[in-house]
Amino acid sequence: MTTPPAAQKPSASKEDRRQALVQAAFNQIAERGFEGLRTREVAAEVGVNIATLHYYFPTKEALIRGVVELSMQRFRSTLAPHGSPADQLRNHLRAVRRLLRDEPQLGTVMGELALRSARDSAIAGILEETNEAWHRTVRGLLKRAAREGHLRPELDSDEVASLVVATLTSMTLPAVAGPTRADQAGRQLERWLGIADAGPEGDPANSSN
Repeated sequence: MTTPPAAQKPSASKEDRRQALVQAAFNQIAERGFEGLRTREVAAEVGVNIATLHYYFPTKEALIRGVVELSMQRFRSTLAPHGSPADQLRNHLRAVRRLLRDEPQLGTVMGELALRSARDSAIAGILEETNEAWHRTVRGLLKRAAREGHLRPELDSDEVASLVVATLTSMTLPAVAGPTRADQAGRQLERWLGIADAGPEGDPANSSN
């Protein structure tokens, strides 16, 4: 089930209206796929005309950028600045898996955009920017974890960050998505990094081999 856009009141701020338009576009992509995105219907769902939508988003690319930003905000919410760098990295891996389980429409939207990017250079550029920012964040966590002795020193933080982002991103693709495979990949990545702790998600004894 997709999230309804915020109800528009006469006094709605510009930012409220902008976010409602982005949410409506997100909902359309989740329900119909990228090809089903219709800007006039996005405007109508929020209760504004197409000219108002173009005031906030002059092009469809700008609206899609807003959808990507909304999606990445959800992913960034899984990066909690608590505990050691190793704890933060492990919690991030697990929180992303929970997020995709609890909000399947998020994976649907990101998967749609990723597939479209193969044929659309503008979307490819938007996704490249967001993934690069994600990569830098994960790389920073890996470097700090290595300095504190939580990771093997021979691991290349840049290459491992690429592996982490690629693994998490792949969980949104229809061909490989699924809670069982996602959990297996996440647990294996934790074990390989040496950050799996005891517990239902971290103990190899409690997971499938």
